[in-house]
Amino acid sequence: MNPLFHEVFQKTRLLSKELNLVLKEYDLFASQWTVLYCVHQHEEMILTNIWKYLNVEAPTITRTVSRLEELGWLKTYVGKDRREKVVRLSEEAVAKFPMIEASIIHFENEFLKGLSNEEQVILRGLLKKLDNERSE
Repeated sequence: MNPLFHEVFQKTRLLSKELNLVLKEYDLFASQWTVLYCVHQHEEMILTNIWKYLNVEAPTITRTVSRLEELGWLKTYVGKDRREKVVRLSEEAVAKFPMIEASIIHFENEFLKGLSNEEQVILRGLLKKLDNERSE
C-alpha cells in the first residue's frame, strides 16, 4: 500500500472523530453535518442530488435525511415529479446553523493551524488534482 493513502485514511479518520466531538454538543454526527451543510449551501436539494454531490450511496443518504427529519433538522416534501423528494433545512436548523458553523470554523482553524495559508491552498489544489485525474 502506498504510504500516502495510509496517511490520508488516518487523517480522514482523525478528522471525522474530532469533528464528531465538536458536533456532540448539537446531537449531530459528521455525516449528518455534511448533509445539513450541503442542503444549506443549495437552499434546497433533491435527494438524488445530495447523494451524487456527496459521493455516498443513496440508501445511506435516505436514512440520514430521514433521521435528520425525525430530529427536526430537515423538512422534506414531494417535488415536481412525485418520485422526487426535496429537502430543505427546518426553521429551527436555519436558526441554529450560524452557531454550529462557528463551532466548525473554530475546529477547522485549530485542526489546520500547523499549515500556512499557502500550504492549505497547495494541499487543496493537490486534492482537487487527484479528483480531476480520475474524471479524465
